[in-house]
Amino acid sequence: MNTDPILVEIVEGTLASVEQEVETAIARTARSPMIRDAHDFRAGIHDVRLRKLTGRSYSALVQPVVRDFPLETMREGDVFFHNDVYLSEGGIGHLPDLCVTVPVFHNKEVVAFVQAFGHHDDIGGAVPGSMPSHARSVFEEGLMVPPIKLWDQGVPNEAALRIMTRNSRMPDSLAGDLDAECSACLMGARRLTELFDRYGRQAVEACFDAIIGNTTETFRREVLTKIPAGTYVWEDYAEHDGVDEPRLHTQRITLTVDHAADKPLTIDFTGTSPQAKGPINHAGDYADGVFLKKWLAPILRNLADTPERMAELDVNEGVVPLIEMKFPDKGTLLTPIFPAPTNARTFVILRLLGVLAGVLAKATGGRMPADQETIRYTGVYGADADGVPYLMREVLGGGSGGRWYADGEDTIHVVPDSRNIPVEFAESRWPFRVERLGLACDSGGPGLFRGGLGYDKHIRMLRDASYMSIADRSILSCWGVNGGLAGRPFRVEVAGREMEGLVDDHQVKAGDVIRIRTTGGGGWGSPYDRDPMKVAADVRDGKVSIAGALGDYGVVLDNGRVDEQGTAELRERLRPSGGPFFDRGPGYPRLSGGRSHAEVDEL
Repeated sequence: MNTDPILVEIVEGTLASVEQEVETAIARTARSPMIRDAHDFRAGIHDVRLRKLTGRSYSALVQPVVRDFPLETMREGDVFFHNDVYLSEGGIGHLPDLCVTVPVFHNKEVVAFVQAFGHHDDIGGAVPGSMPSHARSVFEEGLMVPPIKLWDQGVPNEAALRIMTRNSRMPDSLAGDLDAECSACLMGARRLTELFDRYGRQAVEACFDAIIGNTTETFRREVLTKIPAGTYVWEDYAEHDGVDEPRLHTQRITLTVDHAADKPLTIDFTGTSPQAKGPINHAGDYADGVFLKKWLAPILRNLADTPERMAELDVNEGVVPLIEMKFPDKGTLLTPIFPAPTNARTFVILRLLGVLAGVLAKATGGRMPADQETIRYTGVYGADADGVPYLMREVLGGGSGGRWYADGEDTIHVVPDSRNIPVEFAESRWPFRVERLGLACDSGGPGLFRGGLGYDKHIRMLRDASYMSIADRSILSCWGVNGGLAGRPFRVEVAGREMEGLVDDHQVKAGDVIRIRTTGGGGWGSPYDRDPMKVAADVRDGKVSIAGALGDYGVVLDNGRVDEQGTAELRERLRPSGGPFFDRGPGYPRLSGGRSHAEVDEL
């Protein structure tokens, strides 16, 4: 049927509003810091054909629920739950991600779904937080729950809830978070029922088709046309898996672009390394890779005409018909065989974002961002002064890559809308003091457009505890594009001792300081082409050191003289009231833009 474009806008806006309302309700009523404060959760709205309608954020899949519970068996007030990685059709990456799904009814028939999944504090397993970095099996990682009916027509399944909370080291947080997510999704379902009641099922579903179709055509017309036809290859590596000695675990993409094909993009993962003994595997080859298609597609938005237009492009089910995925045989990092462990699958699934960006950079002459930070978890656990167990786990971001038009962003979080834990809250809840939280100087990759900076955070422990970390990019750095240089890698020191990226239970004494520096993004373009005035501003702002200005950008004072007197003079010239006078050292190109030294001095 023909759809009224105004009604399409109304329906699309309603979907976005309901999704945001669900997330807001969860954030305001959840118990755990990971959900309430760090915001490591997502909501999504799907139609009865299991298509994702909203595009502000990624979400899990409805396929596993409908597979095990046919539509005709569902009733109003039902809430379904699962976290089983291998029975989630690729929508769940590790066991702490708990997913609730609520069917939406109109005239007693299922017409849509509201879903939420988030990273919860603890679901059992070998270590607090349910992410044992040295796990060899999924059975060490926590409680696995296949799709079950957690609420039956509005009545919670108390037996199932009791089993789950009994397996958690943080039972109150787990129960509170689940209650928040179930209640928020039920509220979202009521909002969508109102939409169907107001406009009728036929009209609303026609709008769903239009929303998804518009996304397909927009990406085909505005984005994919920017990629020349051909075949391109790029690969990157995870550094370690927690079991074997550090070595390169390859993730490779061969991208074939054929604009005349029904699916213009073919992403072939052949060449990806065998599955790891440790927990860096990701079960991505289920449901024809539907989850991975929607996960990777946001990278394509970087090819939009302008940054403003890029921000307007949503990624919903409309991207799926444009992409074909080819997976290697079972037994690789992306096609692991049960019961391979997966809790650190971020090493693979987040690296794939960079691999796709890299292959697109090759295809488009570098018109893509440099490599960006990937998620890492750092934290401490122990007992407070009253002997009550606690777990502090934080998702600290890092720098994004420099872009063809701008520097990378500092301390961003690759998980949309996620954030660090406020210092005031942390110090009031846990037995440590945050002595520094700022930008990590020189961490961003040098370039014409510099990579974003990572965090520099210092924590002084007030009681004995254990330090934990699930992090990569501690050996390999975020790479640059078009001559840009790599950023600085992830580093942690505990009482002066450098830690590896994967740590479960390093003992920390009261008074010890944990120093965390997260990754900086790669640079874009040659650093020798960067305007010296921008280097001066970076030095003045503490983003680049004087030594970094010299070593990375070739910007020095008085034609190469760098000594104590020169450093002091340079600092004086960088004061806001004065203008810096920079020269290039011997062997470096002329000042960017062809400015004379006198002109720069005038500035």
